[in-house]
Amino acid sequence: MKQLTILVPEGQNNLSSIVGPYKIFNKANDYWREKGGKRIFDINLAGISTEVDFYDGLFCVRPQTDISVIKKTDLIVIPSLNHNYEKALNGNRLLIEWIKTQYKSGAEIASICTGAFLLAAAGLLNNRTCSTHWAASENFRKRFPNVNLQTDKLITDENGIYTNGGAYSFLNLMVYLVEKCYDRQTAVYCSKVFQIEMDRQSQSSFIIFKGQKMHGDEMVKEAQAYIESASHQKISIMELSSKFPVSRRQFDRRFIKATGNTPMEYIQRVKVEVAKKSLETTRKTINEVMYEVGYSDEKAFREVFRKITGLSPWEYKERYNKELISQN
Repeated sequence: MKQLTILVPEGQNNLSSIVGPYKIFNKANDYWREKGGKRIFDINLAGISTEVDFYDGLFCVRPQTDISVIKKTDLIVIPSLNHNYEKALNGNRLLIEWIKTQYKSGAEIASICTGAFLLAAAGLLNNRTCSTHWAASENFRKRFPNVNLQTDKLITDENGIYTNGGAYSFLNLMVYLVEKCYDRQTAVYCSKVFQIEMDRQSQSSFIIFKGQKMHGDEMVKEAQAYIESASHQKISIMELSSKFPVSRRQFDRRFIKATGNTPMEYIQRVKVEVAKKSLETTRKTINEVMYEVGYSDEKAFREVFRKITGLSPWEYKERYNKELISQN
């Protein structure tokens, strides 16, 4: 029988991302046995303490096993961490080393949401693609610049390492892993029992763009502030760069280094974020919203909107506008 180890890191982390994988894989085991097979996984919760508190002591988890006892496992699930990443990483150095050792010994590893910070700290994501919660992306990029972070992706799968986006999207990752470890039929069964949408690939429509401000380049911060204040205008990159005592090439280079976006990409993301808010909360038509954020070409606006959110403007409005939903 294969071994599945669900980690219980030190700290006030995310309880649901420990309980969820435990319940889903146990259900997959039960269904597999009902079909006449043997349990695929022996499932254990493991950590470095005998008890870990959650939510200021309201709940606690008692790991069944200390990681020092586990010499070999087949699949490791890393749950989501709290947002004090420095504290989380410092408090889980033993786990990080153990994860690294297990991967070298052949284990596959799945990180949930901000659990990717532990994977990256182990050096296992260098020059690889990874996802995490969009709200943690700026902090993650700053801390781990050698990782190819793709926050639009719901799930990544590369060389036995799986990562996923934020919050309860870990349910999609668990169903994905059930299909890989069991079969499609078992994954469909779990998706129906737990009412999890199958085959969702993107978290783009959930991203709230707040601008990448965790950098020390004051010139770029000024440029960002101008872009955000002029979202209703058509902004020329040449005119924008001319406001600062650097060449256009230097401006572009510094902007990309600081934010991870080209100036044009940043402008597009700011405009689309404003458009999203309008589509969510007003009765304005798509064209009215388009003009409001400085676009006059309907085709260009729709293409940019879909590229950033994964949805057309109408699809987005239909999904998130409460008034429109109530009319339907």
